[in-house]
Amino acid sequence: MGDVNDMRIVTWNINSLRLRLPLLARLGRDLGPDIICLQETKVPDALFPTEAIRDLGYIHTLYRGMKAYNGVAILSRVPLTPMDDTPDWCMRGDCRHIAASFSLGGETVDLHNFYIPAGGDIPDPEANPKFAHKLAFVDEAAAWFAGRTNRRTILVGDLNIAPLEQDVWSHKQLLTVVSHTPPETTRLLAWQENGFVDAMRHFVPADEKLYTWWSYRNRDWKASNRGRRLDHIWITPDLTEQLAGMTVLQDARDWPTTSDHVPVAVDFQD
Repeated sequence: MGDVNDMRIVTWNINSLRLRLPLLARLGRDLGPDIICLQETKVPDALFPTEAIRDLGYIHTLYRGMKAYNGVAILSRVPLTPMDDTPDWCMRGDCRHIAASFSLGGETVDLHNFYIPAGGDIPDPEANPKFAHKLAFVDEAAAWFAGRTNRRTILVGDLNIAPLEQDVWSHKQLLTVVSHTPPETTRLLAWQENGFVDAMRHFVPADEKLYTWWSYRNRDWKASNRGRRLDHIWITPDLTEQLAGMTVLQDARDWPTTSDHVPVAVDFQD
């Protein structure tokens, strides 16, 4: 990859960039992405490890972070133009969205990187303010995109919702578990269906299991395989013909001191 006519984009909830910085080099070796979108970087902007990331070949970086929580970043081998007209979602200032544009095949592509709130443990917006925040965030984001003309747009990130039955290890058992409840899944699918295509499911049919996250609580995550697809890549329909491949780097779940999420890559060709 690397040519402006071919592009590999990776999304990964790294769960602390500074703690897992060495794993970025391994990601580069294993997947060779042109652009990496990170979530849950947990680093304030003043301490962002720009030089270490430049040493990996990602000389164009955009980041929005805070101490200990949240944080998003875009690391790129190709030039990025920041998009500065994005909202302060729910008026929280909590560093959950960053966006940029880049050139693919001589045409501009907009790239949005999201980290949606997890929502706590109780799926009741009245009893749980974190869950209320999550639903409000998705509602705001869906409305914002619905009010725009979205052309040649890619949306990636840890959306913290597994919307389809085969996006979780047990649809029946997780219907009352935050990340797969109907108030979440219906909202996320409505947002997606109003202008986007699920790029991962373009390659893996909706009736096949597909996961990107396995809990730290599972002693042997591979044996139990109680996964969820919380990480997503969406595209506008005008990019569908340029889709060339998709990879869920499941082996990354076994890397030392790794995240509970694994990287997901989508390839585009002009």
